[in-house]
Amino acid sequence: MRVVPFLISAGICTALIFCLDKSWGIIPPLGRFLSPQHGFWQNAERADEDLSEDLLLTGMQDKGTAYLDDRLVPHIFAQNDADAYYIQGYIHARFRLWQMEWQVFAAAGRISELIGPRAINFDREKRRLGMIYAAERSLQVVEQDSVCKAECDAYTAGVNAYIDGLKETELPLEYKLLNYRPERWNNLKTALFLKYMSLELAGNEHDFEYSNALRAFGLANFEKMYPDVQDSLVPIVPRDTSAHLHPGIAVRMPAGADSSYLHARDSVTLQPQREDPDNGSNNWAVSGKKTRSGFPILCNDPHLGLNLPSLWFEVQLTTPNLNAYGVSFPGAPGVIIGFNDSCAFGFTSAERDVRDYFELRFRDDSMQEYWYNGEWRPTEFRYEHILIRGQAEFIDTVAYTVWGPVMYDRKFAGGRTTHGKYYAVRWKAHDPSNELLVFHGLDRARNYSDYLDAIRNLHTPGQNCIFASKSGDIAIWAQGEFPAKWKHQGDFIMPGDDSSYRWQGMIPQEENPYLKNPDRGFVSSANQEPVDPASYPYYLGTGYPLYRGIIINRLLSQLSGIVPEDMMKLQTDTYDVFAEMARPILLQHIDPGALSGDELALVDTLQSWDLRDDAGEHGPTLFTLLWDNLESVVWNDELHAAGAPVVRPAESTLLEGILKDSTYPFLDNINTAKKETLRDDVTEAFKRAAAAYQRLDRSGRSGWAAYKDAQVGHLARIPAFSREHLVAGGGTHCINAIKSDHGPSWRMIVGLSPQTEAYGIYPGGQSGNPGSPYYDNFIGDWAEGKYYPLWVMQESQAEDKRIIARLTFHR
Repeated sequence: MRVVPFLISAGICTALIFCLDKSWGIIPPLGRFLSPQHGFWQNAERADEDLSEDLLLTGMQDKGTAYLDDRLVPHIFAQNDADAYYIQGYIHARFRLWQMEWQVFAAAGRISELIGPRAINFDREKRRLGMIYAAERSLQVVEQDSVCKAECDAYTAGVNAYIDGLKETELPLEYKLLNYRPERWNNLKTALFLKYMSLELAGNEHDFEYSNALRAFGLANFEKMYPDVQDSLVPIVPRDTSAHLHPGIAVRMPAGADSSYLHARDSVTLQPQREDPDNGSNNWAVSGKKTRSGFPILCNDPHLGLNLPSLWFEVQLTTPNLNAYGVSFPGAPGVIIGFNDSCAFGFTSAERDVRDYFELRFRDDSMQEYWYNGEWRPTEFRYEHILIRGQAEFIDTVAYTVWGPVMYDRKFAGGRTTHGKYYAVRWKAHDPSNELLVFHGLDRARNYSDYLDAIRNLHTPGQNCIFASKSGDIAIWAQGEFPAKWKHQGDFIMPGDDSSYRWQGMIPQEENPYLKNPDRGFVSSANQEPVDPASYPYYLGTGYPLYRGIIINRLLSQLSGIVPEDMMKLQTDTYDVFAEMARPILLQHIDPGALSGDELALVDTLQSWDLRDDAGEHGPTLFTLLWDNLESVVWNDELHAAGAPVVRPAESTLLEGILKDSTYPFLDNINTAKKETLRDDVTEAFKRAAAAYQRLDRSGRSGWAAYKDAQVGHLARIPAFSREHLVAGGGTHCINAIKSDHGPSWRMIVGLSPQTEAYGIYPGGQSGNPGSPYYDNFIGDWAEGKYYPLWVMQESQAEDKRIIARLTFHR
């Protein structure tokens, strides 16, 4: 009788051993994952854990030290630049290894290796966009520069020194959870990460959707719906400032272009994967004549997707040739946005469209030859080997042409359909460039000339590069290597069989818009157009935001005797200038006779709102619902009639349209016999908004913070590793542009007095380990609009009480 229980027990035990030691898809062996000796328990860090290490590593040229302060910011001191980058690479890997590799795998189209076939379309699109191809081409240029190659080599060696010594118990938690191990780093991965950032900041292109809109509405209506300039534009270079009026390139539209792409075309259902179109930022610098200290102050807050771990990692790099402080990219050497002993620097996206699509004609389905300039040209092919977890590899054959890779064809359409068409992509990021020289130069810049020499190396993504120095200069350049375009070039799909549709050249460096030491005492940008298009000889495209630029310039013009605290207040300002401009005309055209008593009470709520998007306010929720519904009422009839994906016109288009003309032609619903008026549309939109608001109010979510529901999500979308339901004000059109999962990813203020006074914060923490007290410890203060002093440490302060650990590196 005892045998049966024994066999049952033995069977259960065997089954448990089998199950706990086996991987199930991406689920790790649970026995190992739950093991106290090897599993996730090892990733829990005590608040008082000693992080100090004495490291003997090959690759160092001399001795160096990284002092970790009480926010886990490393202050790196080395005897030479190579050792500083080696230590930076080691520390990036020590605290952010999983993030570094995940972002590079995403850039390279390798996520299927980690999570299986559900990522295959994502990976194929990244490969077909030419991400690896672009990185390989740029790496060749980087490695031809002895300085940048030495930086990359040292950084890569530091990353690998950490990886090579990594024990299984020390693996970052995500590796254990997803059941894989890190690869060694290489310089190509750094180049890939920089291309990843080029992609992040390339959201301002809608070639397929604009082509559909052109087909559906015609050119005249297209230009009304998607204008290239708005009356309320406050450009980066003021209208009363002399602009570049003598182009170095005479851009000519090809003969016959009207008939080839400005007339009706077949509809296109393709919609490429895009980053958030609001990826942008604010930056400004005020001169000493507007500050209390008499020295400039520079401010920057880049607006990007909010993730854990954060995109940024705070660091100080000090050598005999260098003393830079700011935020770095885990995955690349140097300080990206920050300051040194002489100057400060920062960036916002220039929003220029440098990615165009061309329709090709191949001789047959083999795609061996394509028609170009009156002859069949041979196609080149690149074979993309995509590894898929749990399945055989997938080999994607990608055709390359004079335009670039054929991104969409009969074999791949990203889940849509090409209707038998072939589309190649021409992206400026495909061209070889060396953006590492930008950061190398800025980290060491001493004056305006050094700054200008550094930013000349910025080719893509285009950025508004801001600068201020202790010698008193302030400046901003709309910098990049931008194609010189004719009107509408690149807005639509271009014919690919004619070289006359190629970019005719790049805008000369000296013709990029810039502003230096203006009389008004400040320079600024918020992703708006750099100049008035009427005074600039090249086409700048469409879709630029307006309203943050308006309020920034208004407030900077009013300020004097500025101190850093004034800039903190400005960076976190929640005043909604878009609502200021829109509310009066909306209130004017609401028909009170068509509203119920409850709806009339909400009109009072809207009217009494102070136009600030503060966390506890209800006005911004009601206004947002009203405006969103008005856009639907006005545009949905036209957009649905297009019969293919199109882009809803910018908010500024509708607002400026109704401000100029209360009989704005798009107000009429083309699907009804009645001719609707602005009063009809606004009243209908308000009734819809009121109903939505009342539902929110009943559920306790009508307050702005609850409605917006801001969060900082984990990169792999793991809710348990995210910070959700943040209480945060701000919004799309505020200087403090916090949306639900997007906003100021780093706030920095630098007072360039003889003793630098700097402040900063980002929504995250220095550690990428969810089990660390330093994982998300900045987020609460960031949401409240607080700042941390940025301590530029001297090595003589090694015993300062702010130092909690030191990592000593020996050769």
